[in-house]
Amino acid sequence: MDALGTAPPTAEEYEELVRRGAARWLAREDLWLMLIRKSDGRWIGGSGLHRIDWDVPRFEIGYWVRASEEGKGYITEAVHAISAFAFEPLRAERVEIRCDALNTRSAAVARRCGYTLEATLRHDCRTPDGDLRDTLIFAMLRQEWQVRQNQLT
Repeated sequence: MDALGTAPPTAEEYEELVRRGAARWLAREDLWLMLIRKSDGRWIGGSGLHRIDWDVPRFEIGYWVRASEEGKGYITEAVHAISAFAFEPLRAERVEIRCDALNTRSAAVARRCGYTLEATLRHDCRTPDGDLRDTLIFAMLRQEWQVRQNQLT
């Protein structure tokens, strides 16, 4: 069981999940990414570009990291790299990061990476035990990305 009281998937369930993920990647509907530590190749988390709207184009960056790897800067590094991937080769006009309003670490990553808090969706979702929670929406636009890149060079 994890911290939310959910059991990990069986091998068969995980295989099906990965097959669906691969199909969605090929269809360009959801772009899952694994976070691998450079120094030793250890799998430390996951990320990706989700809620894709190719008409804009718009993406949402999602991320998680193993508890043992929290606070080491891996997610900040990943968000910088995934933002570059979204804005450069994928030509994003808008990239979002959404997180639970109580997830201060996730919100801090968005702020560190230059994303602007645009909204708080009140009572937007429920926790597994039924409590209502708020969702923060951070975003960055292509023009903001370009300004940040010019400032870094």
